[in-house]
Amino acid sequence: MAELIISPGVFNNENVPTVLEAAAAPIGAAIIGPAVKGPVGIPTTVTTYSDYLNKFGGGIVSGGAEYSYFTGISAQNYFKQGGSNLLVTRVASGSFGAASGSIVNNVTITGGSPSSGSSAVDASFDGSADNDEYRIIYGGTTYRFIAGTAPLPENDVDGNVYYFESDATAATAIANASTAINGALSGSIASSSLDLVETQTNSTTLAITASSAGTAFDGILVQTGSAGSFTTFITTEGGVNGVGSSTSFTLQTISEGEIMNSVGAETTGNALVSGSRDNLRWEVQNVNSGSGTFNLLIRQGNDRLSDKNVLEIYRGVSLDPKRDDYIAKVIGNQEFTAGADGDDAYVSVTGEYPNKSKYVIVKSVDSATPDYLDGAGNFKSEFTSSLPYAQSGSFGGGIGSLFDNQGVANAGINFYNSITATNVQGLTAGNYTDAINLLRNKDQYAFNVLTIPGLTYNLHSSTLDTVITNTTTRGDSIFPIDVVNYGATTAEAITQGNNLDTSYAAAYWPWLLVKDENTAANVWVPASTIIPSVYVFNDNNSEPWFAPAGFTRGTMPNVVAPEKTLPRALRDNLYDAKINPIATFPGTGVVVYGQKTLQSISNALDRVNVRRLLIALKGFINTTSQNLLFEPNTLQTRNSFLSTVIPYLETVQQNNGLYAFKVIMDDSNNGPDVIDRNELRGAIYLQPVKTAEFIVLDFNLTPTGADFPA
Repeated sequence: MAELIISPGVFNNENVPTVLEAAAAPIGAAIIGPAVKGPVGIPTTVTTYSDYLNKFGGGIVSGGAEYSYFTGISAQNYFKQGGSNLLVTRVASGSFGAASGSIVNNVTITGGSPSSGSSAVDASFDGSADNDEYRIIYGGTTYRFIAGTAPLPENDVDGNVYYFESDATAATAIANASTAINGALSGSIASSSLDLVETQTNSTTLAITASSAGTAFDGILVQTGSAGSFTTFITTEGGVNGVGSSTSFTLQTISEGEIMNSVGAETTGNALVSGSRDNLRWEVQNVNSGSGTFNLLIRQGNDRLSDKNVLEIYRGVSLDPKRDDYIAKVIGNQEFTAGADGDDAYVSVTGEYPNKSKYVIVKSVDSATPDYLDGAGNFKSEFTSSLPYAQSGSFGGGIGSLFDNQGVANAGINFYNSITATNVQGLTAGNYTDAINLLRNKDQYAFNVLTIPGLTYNLHSSTLDTVITNTTTRGDSIFPIDVVNYGATTAEAITQGNNLDTSYAAAYWPWLLVKDENTAANVWVPASTIIPSVYVFNDNNSEPWFAPAGFTRGTMPNVVAPEKTLPRALRDNLYDAKINPIATFPGTGVVVYGQKTLQSISNALDRVNVRRLLIALKGFINTTSQNLLFEPNTLQTRNSFLSTVIPYLETVQQNNGLYAFKVIMDDSNNGPDVIDRNELRGAIYLQPVKTAEFIVLDFNLTPTGADFPA
């Protein structure tokens, strides 16, 4: 079905089947899954497995044993087989947030004191009689507290009218009034001023004291009276604000979760008790008041003074927002937040300066030093105390945990072959929804393979149907899918394969036993965990349009064994159901032994190599065509397109991707009516190279002396 052409763009027609698609240039594979740490719901590129470990962590410990997520195992194999870019989107259950660390300066801090006041209550109006009234006047609002006999009228909160029980004993009446005042003010004054007013009683004396230091509650009036006649007997005073601010600037981790919290005591060796390989600490060095600069180190959380593990160092940064060495400019201060509007997911960005650190952002600069140096290059003395002093510190306040309160992985996490329909490494299929919808945006996120190991079609069909729809809509990637969970039969796998019909997905089976380099254990993983590594090995050693299968490009060196050893009869049944079997051969090991897509109709696109050929061609041609948008629709523009595309297709042909091709972009398909619609049309005809999947050799025995056929 053709796409409706409304806004400017480059459109490609694909004739088998007829689909109108656009594709972004691929950068590598993409994976969606849980991780030990890292930003939640924010697609993040990693370029090596070490980079993955730094950003997303390695294993999770439970009951003395260490486990790895499929996400990390897939990354291991992908980079081991030559991958260079992997787009990782971490998914999690519950609320997650980053940790922060405040770096203090040399400003002298003096403590403040709270506002207060006390006085004896006028015995004529102490609450011992009905309609005795206390009034508290704060910020132009009057709060009324009226004595009465039970049952009391209902409080009129909107009118700031409250009732308490009168009593013949003055002390009891005042105590009742005090209780009413505390209850009301903690929900009214507190909510508007972020503080709390408290009352206390002693005989016939009422005292009122703010709960924190500062002048905000100076001038609160407390009155008694009745019937319009009131006397002020307390005016709060004496509040003193603290002097200065102790914070120079604040850092925030890019990774989210409680795992990033390293705040706590240090040992004698300057090691953080709560430091780990996954969290961070910071250090300030070489503070120079003459230039207003200092060095900032980002260190691994479990290092110590005598053996620092410095992850990043920023030399000569300042707090002067007008300079290029301003710390927010050098490190970055952009914060990314994932959100959703119905089925449409998005990432919102705050902050002015792109992030250059892999680990932290500058959350705020609390003591900026604008124009620290005057025109003559001399520092301004009033700013020197704003600089941080040489110190080290940690991060805290991160929320979201994979662990229980003893620091042990939650018992409810099902790993490896124990995953179920509702427990995929501690998650449900619904936890993947926003990430899946976010990666639908091909303009923002480019990749040629997408994998979501852990979700299987027999258990999570609705979610995976969405992935297939999104992949088809994008038109620039292929989706290796797992059809059944561990322990399923061949018949069950075939049933699921027959339920699917798309050339943008390929099924592989069975599950695989692989060595997890992070834990040094052999573990069971679904095939989609490893398939991206097969694809990238294929691409690095040949071309995307070669079949990622067989003994040359389909071997799986890190696989110990498949879940089932498949004889030819079962491989035949699986392949007939469009499922690519993973087979074992003596002396060769484990091999991908098929390259069908899940398309049911028999044509060129029922093979992975042809689908990936189309993805590669459309990616290149689409990128080339972008340069022609808004150019004049003339012969010169058409020739510009042809002069780029034809040599590229000739190269593909020379590299065994095409038998033949033809490109037409001339007056025959760009007549006056097309030009008047502001369209530039081209027709590209392709004859893709087919693979030799079935080799048939006839051995003929002839009599001695007979002639062989010519």
